[in-house]
Amino acid sequence: MREQRDAPRRPSTLPVFPVNIAVPDIRRWIAGNCGISGAWSFVAKAAGPHVAITAIVHGNEIAGAVVLDRLLRAGLRPARGRLSLVFGNLDAFQRFDPADPTATRFVDEDLNRVWDRELLEGPQRSAELRRARELRPLIDSVDVLVDLHSMLWASESLILTGEPEKAARFALSIGVPRMVVADSGHVGGRRLIDYARFAAPDTEPTAVLVEAGDHWEPETVARMEQTCARALRGLGAVAEDAPLAMIEPVPPPRRARVTHTVTAATRSFTFVRDFRGGEVIRRRNTLIAMDGEEEIRTPHDDCLLVMPTPMVPRGHTAVRLARFLD
Repeated sequence: MREQRDAPRRPSTLPVFPVNIAVPDIRRWIAGNCGISGAWSFVAKAAGPHVAITAIVHGNEIAGAVVLDRLLRAGLRPARGRLSLVFGNLDAFQRFDPADPTATRFVDEDLNRVWDRELLEGPQRSAELRRARELRPLIDSVDVLVDLHSMLWASESLILTGEPEKAARFALSIGVPRMVVADSGHVGGRRLIDYARFAAPDTEPTAVLVEAGDHWEPETVARMEQTCARALRGLGAVAEDAPLAMIEPVPPPRRARVTHTVTAATRSFTFVRDFRGGEVIRRRNTLIAMDGEEEIRTPHDDCLLVMPTPMVPRGHTAVRLARFLD
């Protein structure tokens, strides 16, 4: 008897995504103050680490720009060490149109897939490589980095740490978002948190990527503000009276590790139903998608779905499958 299974569902067109936050006016911040456009860096008298918060690495993820704009307008300064607030993909952000909000993730290529030394030092050219090369001298001096992102498809918020244990410890100390997921990145290229300075397990510099919620919702902005406040206060980088969000009590964080990264091998990758990121599939070997003729099944019980992408191009990450560590 043939196994009965759900018919795959593949969206034919993008749904309409409302933009429920105002696009911040960051023109006053474009010049920067450290020789790099869109980068603001402040040094305290007391010694300490160089902490950086980056946003709009993807130009349409405007919630992060809202947060940095607010911090700069409030006059946030470090109590020790150095604090840098960096607007990433300025070219893509400046093209953002709320009437077509998915169109400006990047100009030529994903700025969060180019952080490989050979690529950065190679002959290739693109708007994003040019920007990464501009930012690289600053990034090479950062000790702790928090990279603010948001999500297009429905998902619970989370912190991605890459593979280093040091990044997982830092993410757990922040505690917002609650879910901390270790992963190995994407086949399409290295993210900023995978840059060698942060990815090396035997060095101190560390970085985390915060997926704070839906792209264009006020709740995402609020969560980013909470993340920044908890990170900066936890590091002792700012004074007690710093203009940051009040830290709210939160449940203990949870930790998971990606066991399988599913990359779409065909143009017809299709989930069997609508899944939400953060959903847990209880039973091993449950069918969740079809990639052409290949079945995609859960590799273990209590399988956490990390950021499933219903409309995924061939060669891109469709979903990451993770196991809880706690």
